[in-house]
Amino acid sequence: MGRAAGDWQRRLSAAVRTTCPYCGVGCGVLAQQDANASWQVRGDPDHPANRGRLCSKGTALAATLGEDGRLLQPQVHGHDVGWDAALDAVASGLRRCIEDHGPESVALYVSGQLLTEDYYVANKLMKGYVGTANIDTNSRLCMSSAVSGHVRAFGEDVVPVDYEDLEAADLLVLVGSNLAWCHPVLMQRIQAERERRPALKVIAIDPRRTATAELSDLHLPLRSGTDVMLFNGLLVWLAAKGSMDSAFVSASTEGMVEALQAARVASSDIQATAQACGLDVSMLEQFFTLFASTERVVTLFSQGVNQSSVGADKVNSIINCHLLTGRIGRRGMGPFSITGQPNAMGGREVGGLSTQLAAHLQLQDPAHRDAVQAFWQSPSIAAQPGLKAVELFEAVHDGRIKAIWIMATNPVVSLPDADRVRAALANCPLVIVSDCVSENDTLPYAHIRLPAAAWGEKEGTVTNSDRHISRQRAFLPLPGLARPDWWITCEVAKRMGFATGFGFDAPAEIFDEHARLTAVAVQFGMQLDLRALAGKTAEYAEMTPRQWPIAEGTQVRPFADGRFSTPDGRARFVPTMARAPRHAPTAEFPLILNTGRIRDQWHTMTRTARAPALNAHEPEPFVDAHPQDLSAAGIAPGELARVSTRWGTMLARARASGDMPAGMLFVPIHWSGPFARESRAGAAVNPVVDSLSGEPEFKHTPARLERIDIRWRGFLLSRRQVNAPDALWWSRSPGDGVHRLEFAGHHSAAPDSPWMRQALPELQSAEWIEYGDAGAGSYRVALVQEGRLAACMMVVRHGELPPRAWLTSLFAHPLLDAADRRWLLRGHRVDVPDPGPTVCACFAVGANSIRDAVRAGCDSVDAIGKRLRAGSNCGSCRPEITRLISASRS
Repeated sequence: MGRAAGDWQRRLSAAVRTTCPYCGVGCGVLAQQDANASWQVRGDPDHPANRGRLCSKGTALAATLGEDGRLLQPQVHGHDVGWDAALDAVASGLRRCIEDHGPESVALYVSGQLLTEDYYVANKLMKGYVGTANIDTNSRLCMSSAVSGHVRAFGEDVVPVDYEDLEAADLLVLVGSNLAWCHPVLMQRIQAERERRPALKVIAIDPRRTATAELSDLHLPLRSGTDVMLFNGLLVWLAAKGSMDSAFVSASTEGMVEALQAARVASSDIQATAQACGLDVSMLEQFFTLFASTERVVTLFSQGVNQSSVGADKVNSIINCHLLTGRIGRRGMGPFSITGQPNAMGGREVGGLSTQLAAHLQLQDPAHRDAVQAFWQSPSIAAQPGLKAVELFEAVHDGRIKAIWIMATNPVVSLPDADRVRAALANCPLVIVSDCVSENDTLPYAHIRLPAAAWGEKEGTVTNSDRHISRQRAFLPLPGLARPDWWITCEVAKRMGFATGFGFDAPAEIFDEHARLTAVAVQFGMQLDLRALAGKTAEYAEMTPRQWPIAEGTQVRPFADGRFSTPDGRARFVPTMARAPRHAPTAEFPLILNTGRIRDQWHTMTRTARAPALNAHEPEPFVDAHPQDLSAAGIAPGELARVSTRWGTMLARARASGDMPAGMLFVPIHWSGPFARESRAGAAVNPVVDSLSGEPEFKHTPARLERIDIRWRGFLLSRRQVNAPDALWWSRSPGDGVHRLEFAGHHSAAPDSPWMRQALPELQSAEWIEYGDAGAGSYRVALVQEGRLAACMMVVRHGELPPRAWLTSLFAHPLLDAADRRWLLRGHRVDVPDPGPTVCACFAVGANSIRDAVRAGCDSVDAIGKRLRAGSNCGSCRPEITRLISASRS
């Protein structure tokens, strides 16, 4: 595990090729120190996923490095201990639980943030040595419906498409995927191909008018939850119009007749389909006709499909259409599941889900179990699928799970019905958490905390959405006592008495065992084939991206021969009956709550919030609604609103972007306890899951909007983080040299001069420039120290607060000039234009600045880039710039 000083010297003098730790695109990055010994990150032009491109998050990776906020010391019951004591406590605690209550009383909950090698040893420990399949992953929350759909149709969890197919296709259908925000580099590749080849058409299918929909040739705003009806209707249309590839269907598939019969029940013709989906018939006919007449079609789908109580059926309804037309296994066509995490795919390959075994082999198959146990030479093998994520934490809640080990994830925020998850952990006898951060919503419930290595500090591999295996390489030394997850797991396994199975000295040895295990999978007809990478531990350090399957050293396209991973080699059509989401809106909860990601944040913000540029675009939690739904609730845009469901509530700033259909709300998933009060979206989401995949229904929870009676509101800008006041709601946003804190209250007293002096005692001797009107409920203060703005706060009971942009900019000034000082308490200078909300995070360009440039004659994104630089770096903001240009013209 140690690294020689010479190795570090070599790495410091040259760029280190590694892989981005965010979404499933799997972009290659180059990390290198500049002349000032500061780390810089840029896209790797040689990586097949991104060819040098990066999104806003990848571009800002260097800003997330550092030891601030890191967990650097093992802790047992709140006390710092050494590794021996911590590992002994974990091993003895798990062993005692197994002895007293059996192997089913313990569980691991892991993460798509883990590297494949971490995943491999965790899965091996649980399924082969503890003897339970109670290991599940947060990938269950985003991709397990795709897994179930693939296994049902193909006999194996195989994505049969790659990124080059996006550029070879003539039609791209994006279903439940805001690709422009959630996988921006892929959207950049698509847009570049459209510029080169305008005949390439893009169709977006999404209830919301997203940034992706704005860039598409056709947007189908289907009714929430009707995806199966839509693709069943397409299946019926294709069959009726003679678009079936009869030779392929006859030679390579089974079950077409039954699938068509099921599709015709609710989608008998285009009129019935349009009515069920809430779409215009002519619009639907345009889509169906394009799909039928275009040979090279790729259908990309993501969370809008997967995160549903009928997610697996949605996936199979899409696959059915590709099977009927034979559009699979060839260049430029196929169903394409876009994964959400950097190693969700690698975790699936090694069995990180509780319903898998390892190497794509099946837990339910005795021959597969025997083969894996023989390969591992393990004392046992799990005999049945384990608990899936939601039911796993329900088992913690009711006491069936007595000990849980959580790795690299934050379930108190990310799981549905999150308050119940919090209650479950609060009563669990043994909670172990491995993480790289010292503060999140889950850590307070940990009896044992283990400091894990973070990105830039650990070695291993990840597999992206199109099956490319890439190296993550360390370019930083391990801080404090942090250690890689694979090492922690192996050391615990040894202390549990399993030394023979976990004597790994390096991740290369683990990867080699994983690659050798795929040879067993190939014997059972699986596509996952890494045999060409086995026995090459010496080459591991310099391994370049490789795409599986790799047969005899050569990469091959899955299913190119028309043979699938089923026992008879035929793909299966899966009948998909139209079913509505489990919970329908009611008079009490008349709206539909939809949750998802935003452009510049990631998961629960533990990494992205460290980069000031990423906090600028959306600095606080929000709820987006149709104007008539806000009006019905008596809420004006910009006011604080409560989103209530049967399961919980959350608070957020209301907005009406124009993107939402009537009856639907959208809230981001990212805000957690350290960054906002009562703004966890998961607390309001229903815990219903797909009965097959176990994936939660994050996109459809009946909800209502409620107006909140706010007595006062305000904001504080300061050079360091300040504890929030006693407020109903607050939200913090770290910036570049300035921390922004927004707050609003009802019953408690508003922050005032005494509160400010207590919050910032080191500024007692600063110059206090104050104005207060107790009758009006207004207080404004600016603190100037040594000629620089050190802090300022504005609180009002009525009226508007000033924009934050100008005041924020003053924190970068070495000295305030006389004009700045005159306008401090007003909050903005009338002679300095307000740039408006940030659009371009890379160059801090606001919406008002872009509108001004359009009025000055900039009529394209490229023209805006030349004038303001916006959109000229990572490109993530280009869709929003396009929208602003269009709106300014109208």
